[in-house]
Amino acid sequence: MDLVLEVADSLVLDKVYSKLLPTSLAADVPAKWHQMLNINSGVQNVTMLLQSLNANPDSRVCQDIYGYTPYLMDMSELTFNSLLPRSNLVREVISSWILTTVFGWLLYLFFGTLSYFTLFDKSVFNHPRYLKNQMYLEIKLAMTSIPIMSILTCFWFVIEFKGYSKLYTVLDLSNGGWKQLVFELVSFIMFTDCAIYLAHRWLHWPRVYKALHKPHHKWLVCTPFASHAFHPIDGYFQSLPYHLYPMLMPLNKYFYLLLFTFVNFWSIMIHDANHMSNNPYVNGTACHTVHHLYFNYNYGQFTTLWDRLGGSYRRPEDDLFDPNLTKNKKALEEQIKRMEVIKQEVEGNDDDRVYEEKKFK
Repeated sequence: MDLVLEVADSLVLDKVYSKLLPTSLAADVPAKWHQMLNINSGVQNVTMLLQSLNANPDSRVCQDIYGYTPYLMDMSELTFNSLLPRSNLVREVISSWILTTVFGWLLYLFFGTLSYFTLFDKSVFNHPRYLKNQMYLEIKLAMTSIPIMSILTCFWFVIEFKGYSKLYTVLDLSNGGWKQLVFELVSFIMFTDCAIYLAHRWLHWPRVYKALHKPHHKWLVCTPFASHAFHPIDGYFQSLPYHLYPMLMPLNKYFYLLLFTFVNFWSIMIHDANHMSNNPYVNGTACHTVHHLYFNYNYGQFTTLWDRLGGSYRRPEDDLFDPNLTKNKKALEEQIKRMEVIKQEVEGNDDDRVYEEKKFK
């Protein structure tokens, strides 16, 4: 995230903070605010920051703290004219929240729209459990939840900014670095897949489900825009593994940004209703469709490994892959009967969904 923040600071945010909170305002700020918010310190007062860290300008600690060693330009080229320099905690929280929210919206809308016009199976619109104005409701929930999820996520980004993660920048691909990347890819997928499986099963405990996860299961049949349509606390818990991994394991910063983009793309893809594959090892669209239809199966994110080990794997039915059966009245009626039995077991009579019933012709 510090790479993204570096670009944003260099292009926009340095100017914005200098204009909104110039150093000329320092005399007007109460002394207690100076101390509480660490105003007009940090990178602008290198000696003070070094003393607080018990470090020196050549230490690795300084290199790992955001605002000390810029990636885009030499330190001597930077001028700081704001009460809140780059390394200020308050500024880091505000900036990371804004950036995470904006990029979250952009990734969601871009990949969701791309999937809608390329992969999405629009026959879903004819399903009797597709809600009236469902796609609008999905987008509305996602767009309002993303800013709240982002402010909760800022905690992890600030930890990264302060140098407490195992993220690193330099990787020598010519000296076996590609093996490290392969290891990071496999371990990242396995770690996050397992952790999300456990978090997802916890979110299906009855009390937790009704408090947090139920809004996402309002969509029994999904569009790509259901991918981020969560209660914000639910979405945050399911994102935790992606932030925990770099705290525990080495991960290249550039690769982390690529993986973060891939995760968002994958989340949208498994909600696009296009059942292109029934691979028994990959938790693709068909497997996740089964989860939305029947609730208590296929909790995994990327693979079916943990569902198989946990006894919660359910093979997608053949009718999900047959275009003729997906439009067949009897096949859909049978599917709905199975859905309603499990829905009743999970939610009981506490169901606030309003369905738009459609007649089959």
